[in-house]
Amino acid sequence: MTDQTFLDHVAGRLGALPAVRAVTLGGSRAQGTHTPDSDWDFAIYYRGGFDPTDLRAIGWEGEVSEIDGWGGGVFNGGAWLSVDGRRVDVHYRDLDVVEHELAEADQGRFHWEPLMFHLAGIPSYLVVAELALNRVLHGALPRPAYPERLRTAAPPVWRGRAAMTLQYAKTVYAARGQATEVAGALATAAMQTAHAVLAARGEWVTNEKRLLHRAGLRGIDTIVAALRPEPETLTRTIAEAEALFQAA
Repeated sequence: MTDQTFLDHVAGRLGALPAVRAVTLGGSRAQGTHTPDSDWDFAIYYRGGFDPTDLRAIGWEGEVSEIDGWGGGVFNGGAWLSVDGRRVDVHYRDLDVVEHELAEADQGRFHWEPLMFHLAGIPSYLVVAELALNRVLHGALPRPAYPERLRTAAPPVWRGRAAMTLQYAKTVYAARGQATEVAGALATAAMQTAHAVLAARGEWVTNEKRLLHRAGLRGIDTIVAALRPEPETLTRTIAEAEALFQAA
């Protein structure tokens, strides 16, 4: 199957599921930054009740979660599948939730949610970023610009979280010589700061894979590499991270 035939096939099967109103292609393949080994990220936008049993019934090999099977919130479940020998992710997107978060982002409002594999968690405007960046394969969806109010409101929220993360690491972990905990705090604060940097630029973020690179914060690698289980060394490295983040 060619790539286009594959896209048409998957989009057609997903778009025919009950309650599904739109299907998009996301990730690196939508943005043209993929490699031959990149997986295929699809999202199904549904209105009302969507039943994952209908997705399972297609018969593609893999795992299909229930609604809210990935913790709930804006990122409320999906599937990891193999289709025609290709790795495929399918994400569930409730249109009522997406439209609410779009309206909230326009007003500069958002909330934070934890999500597996994301060190800093995710902002609720992630689903708005997907609208802006994903390629629509079936149905119709809005394509929003980055709201000016969000550019103003989001950076101080993210920088505040980063500051609190580092302060806790300094007063609790560093004082005890706990290098692993400090490393985790530095990584988390770096991601939080990167969110702040990109929000201030009005650049959408959908995951953390290239977040530090895009924000110019890869210097954190050198700082983390110098960690030692000694209070003085840990305190010094936290101060170096603070300087890096403030300059970003």
